Amino acid sequence: MKLALEQAQAAADRGEVPVGAVIIGPDGQVVAAEGNRTRELNDPTAHAEILVLRAACAQAGSERLPDHDVYVTLEPCAMCAAALAAARIRRVYYGASDPKSGGVAHGARVFSHPQAHHAPEIYDGIGAEEAERLLKDFFVGRR
Repeated sequence: MKLALEQAQAAADRGEVPVGAVIIGPDGQVVAAEGNRTRELNDPTAHAEILVLRAACAQAGSERLPDHDVYVTLEPCAMCAAALAAARIRRVYYGASDPKSGGVAHGARVFSHPQAHHAPEIYDGIGAEEAERLLKDFFVGRR
């Protein structure tokens, strides 16, 4: 989670919402690490989770990552949760919960929906205080 938090800080430094994600491969090594880049890329889908999924799938040569885990600083939104399910990610570890836009424990609850093709193991609250602080500091500076 430390690397995901570093990616979130780098995103904030670029003027992006500070969310970072890391994918760990089956050998325990970092496969991909990214922060949000929606503004930089002018792409509403350029969330940290989507960017690391794209990189990890390219490296694996497959659209499925059943033996990979993702660490993300904020509860994934519905779009990202659906992408993680489609990739068959093994485990999702996330920091701060997101009652407004989350798609795992809040809102759409993608993984518990009957139409979900895959439900990864979920571990929440990891590094939550630091992730929440990054988000709060970022939005205080914007208001």
